[in-house]
Amino acid sequence: MVSTLAVTASGRSGKRRNHIIRWILGVGCWVQGFRCFPWMAVNFYLKDGLRVDPASLQILQNSANLPMVGKPLYGILSDAIYVYGEHRLPYVALGALLQAVSWLAVAILSSSSVSIFTLTLYLLVGNLGASFCEVANDAIVAEIGKQPSPSENAELSSSGELQSFVWMASSLGGVFGNLVGGIAVEKFTPQAMFLTCGAILILQFFITIVIRESSLDLAKNRSKGGIREKLSQLSAALCKPEIAYSVAWLAASYAIIPVLTGTMFFYQTEFLSIDSTVLGISKVFGQAAMLLWSVVYNRCLKSVSPRKLISAIQVTMAVFMVSDVLFVKEFYRKMGVPDSVYVIVFSGLLEVLFFFKILPFSVLIAQLCPPGCEGSLMAFVMSAIALAFIISGFLGVALASYVGVTGSDFSGLPHGLIIQAVCTLIPLFWSSFIPDQIKPKARRKEE
Repeated sequence: MVSTLAVTASGRSGKRRNHIIRWILGVGCWVQGFRCFPWMAVNFYLKDGLRVDPASLQILQNSANLPMVGKPLYGILSDAIYVYGEHRLPYVALGALLQAVSWLAVAILSSSSVSIFTLTLYLLVGNLGASFCEVANDAIVAEIGKQPSPSENAELSSSGELQSFVWMASSLGGVFGNLVGGIAVEKFTPQAMFLTCGAILILQFFITIVIRESSLDLAKNRSKGGIREKLSQLSAALCKPEIAYSVAWLAASYAIIPVLTGTMFFYQTEFLSIDSTVLGISKVFGQAAMLLWSVVYNRCLKSVSPRKLISAIQVTMAVFMVSDVLFVKEFYRKMGVPDSVYVIVFSGLLEVLFFFKILPFSVLIAQLCPPGCEGSLMAFVMSAIALAFIISGFLGVALASYVGVTGSDFSGLPHGLIIQAVCTLIPLFWSSFIPDQIKPKARRKEE
């Protein structure tokens, strides 16, 4: 009888813990997905308000992501420095507060006092806050994903389950943010959109500070070595060939692609006169595809070799880029497909295909990650991806200049897209860097 009551109490405790985990991660990842809402306003404000050219737009977009490169440091801080006995949720709260201050400051400033320098500064602060949130959330996911799987907690700790959940939450935030953002750009001022985002982030801040981290039942990995100890653990983890080679491949697979996001944005809005609502729907379509991808992966693809799955995504990206060449050459228009339909479907999918690799890769790294450095290792991975995207963006600016693309002349765009597609296929030649199979049992024994 006593044993039965104990099991029942344990089951209730496990369900309550799972509910809190889903709540805190769901809200946090949804808000991070919703960041596309103010960023849509930023893009149009830069183009129409500050009159920047495609190259300047892309340089600013990538420069604002520089705080993302510091994620390993934030991860080490999160692993090593406890705030009132907690080391994850305080960093989520700090990140939400920094983002709120950033967007609210831009919203309050008068239009005449906003310059490219001022806007970039506030965007840097906002992305610093976003980095803290993402690092802490990734660490929570990694820690829970590595815990033993009793029956009441199996739904969260099974391989890939929690990763899929946070992916879905982020995608839902992106769907809502892009859908509302495409309409809001036409109806409201950028400052109103910034103010709305700031208010949502303030709400996330208060939700986070009222939840005790002890309710998440996370492992306590305090060590006398502090930051030095965590650096040593991170270094040891990165010395493992299966981790080092995988991270190197993923970063290179992004960095080697000269993306033309700023150029395509100007081509669609200036040359084709695509409405902002259509762009919003395009991004919604892409976010919906990400949401569907998380469901399909969780149900059907978790057992597929990471190497095969990630390589297949890379090939698909190249195919879509070749399709963009046909689009610019008006092939689809001659077939009767409106430009707006292509932008919604194909452009929306291509934009999110870049991120499809992250879900299976995060599952792989979470299972390979040694205990005690979940935050710093996951942060290092995301930092490598952020740095790769920045390099990719600057290479895109160089490519646009090389093929002669400007804000009013897009004649060289097809050649640039072909070069982009070829560069996308190059990483396939060293895809052997990615482990062919995930072996969690061997990893647990090793621990």
